[in-house]
Amino acid sequence: MQALRVERLTGDLSGLALVDLPLPNRAPGEVLVKVRAASLNYPDLLMTRGEYQFKPQVPFTSGLEFAGEVLDADPASGFAIGDRVMGGNKTGAFAELVCVPADKLSPVPEGMDFNAAAAMGAAYLTAYTGLVELGDLKPGQWVLVHGASGGVGLAACDLARALGAKVIATTGSPDKRERIATLAQPDAVLLAEGRFREAVEKLTGGHLADIVFDPVGGDVFDESTRCVAFGGKLAVVGFTSGRIAEVSTNIPLIKGFSIIGLRAGEYARRFPERGTAINAVTRELAEAGRINPAIDRTLPLSQWREGFEAMAQRELVGKVVFLPGA
Repeated sequence: MQALRVERLTGDLSGLALVDLPLPNRAPGEVLVKVRAASLNYPDLLMTRGEYQFKPQVPFTSGLEFAGEVLDADPASGFAIGDRVMGGNKTGAFAELVCVPADKLSPVPEGMDFNAAAAMGAAYLTAYTGLVELGDLKPGQWVLVHGASGGVGLAACDLARALGAKVIATTGSPDKRERIATLAQPDAVLLAEGRFREAVEKLTGGHLADIVFDPVGGDVFDESTRCVAFGGKLAVVGFTSGRIAEVSTNIPLIKGFSIIGLRAGEYARRFPERGTAINAVTRELAEAGRINPAIDRTLPLSQWREGFEAMAQRELVGKVVFLPGA
């Protein structure tokens, strides 16, 4: 079978190669899945450089998440041949076949195709964990979402709006504002440049943001500390800007807000019952048509480089989905 392997850690994708691998052998407790679609996440790019907190031993097959059809499973797994499933296991998704533990899979929402299912899991798990589990989102609250052109940012906008929040999306690219407005349908789209607090204050009638969802970090985080309402929460999701910000503790003290660290995958691993509940809620929302993952482009796995380079160059509005075997 074909698989995208990270054979060396480099900063220019030269360590990746599409190779032929033996068919995987399913171990007891695992499910063998034919991958129909697999989505690219920012951690996938970071892992090619050795810059992500999880550092698999080289060589490894890239890819966090996928959707496909069950080819083989233990009867006790809860899955049967032909079932449409979605899931992931940190690595291994960018391949024609994958074996994963049964507890890493869930049914594809009714009415959803494989492409959308592959793009849904990690992004909406992150969004729900940050906004609801840790952020205690309530209808009518203001949510400020940075990095709104990315898969996680768009998911946060989509989910917050579905749950009755008022959403301000930001981007660092003027060219992306219209596409974000169309896909995410927020109450407003701002450029995350300079002093954007005044714009947030005006939009919210002086209230500011009850939750700031920040995958960007750096200067955006610095200014976000000025945008949080009293009693609000600032969720640290990532550092796509490349700079890990620092904060003087007198700022959250005086303004009465909390800074929360968001590692959604780790949260689900430590609290598996909550991870299961989050998957159930997001599946119900998807089946009701209230949330819909945004996809920038679909590509054959043979065109993996285009997807990775588009992500590295910040060209995307939504997720890249690879089609193994296409």
